[in-house]
Amino acid sequence: MNNKIVLSVKNLNKTYNKKIHALRNLNLEVKEGEIFGLLGPNGAGKSTFINILAGLTTKTSGDVDVWGFNMDKNPRQVRASLGIVPQEINVDPFFTPKKLLELQAGLYGVKKKDRITDTILDLVSLNEKANSYTRNLSGGMQRRLLIAKALVHKPPIVILDEPTAGVDVELRKKLLDNVKSLREIGVTIILTTHYLSEAEEMCDRIGIINRGNLIALETTENMLNKIQTKIVKFSVNKKVELIDTLKKKLKIIKNNEKELIVSYEKNIINIQEIIDVIKSQKIDIFDVQSRDPDLEDVFIKLIKN
Repeated sequence: MNNKIVLSVKNLNKTYNKKIHALRNLNLEVKEGEIFGLLGPNGAGKSTFINILAGLTTKTSGDVDVWGFNMDKNPRQVRASLGIVPQEINVDPFFTPKKLLELQAGLYGVKKKDRITDTILDLVSLNEKANSYTRNLSGGMQRRLLIAKALVHKPPIVILDEPTAGVDVELRKKLLDNVKSLREIGVTIILTTHYLSEAEEMCDRIGIINRGNLIALETTENMLNKIQTKIVKFSVNKKVELIDTLKKKLKIIKNNEKELIVSYEKNIINIQEIIDVIKSQKIDIFDVQSRDPDLEDVFIKLIKN
């Protein structure tokens, strides 16, 4: 991944009616070619942030640079550097995808010879529906058309605001494949999502925002390593007597004749210690299931703090 900074946000604030702080001193940088996830509960400030980038909301204070252009000094260049895919489906029902993309390219001042309409339709798998009326497209196709609309002016950065909200599993997979293929052609992606599993699968780095504050910013891997808790379930043939030294290091969730379920901190104890104690009591272990923390755990822990 390139280390060029393509979006730089410094001390960004947005206050409504002098009282409501939608964003408080937000500082973050996005690197070229990465998929950057912006997570947070409802009302955290994610949409406010995107609306500021899109030019739909004016910031109260702070500096925003996009692709080397300052938002206050070069607003047009900033808009030209961004492709924004909104949450709401808003496409004209009486146009075909092809016409719609041509019209959008015209609005951005893209000359006819420079347009890449067919390439974009191919990228979002809508080439077969290029000449069908938009009103006849399924909801999933209309959502892919929104992504296509955001690409007509070949922006180096694409912002996807909750792209998979309310879509089924199959379509979610298709949309995420589209996102990955965008990244393959060198586009930098900022993704806001409610689905933590999605961010875990897709994003290189994640920022978590809560009540307008950025409360964490890490690589996805580091974010997951923050929580050391592991839960392990042993299927056994009789109850395990846990020795006191072990009891101090574990939290016992369940312990009966059929199973032992414990949680522990990976940096304090090794699973082998538990297995040794079970085996020393001549107890058979039929099955071991363990669960590592996921982003959901990290998220809950951070928001609680």
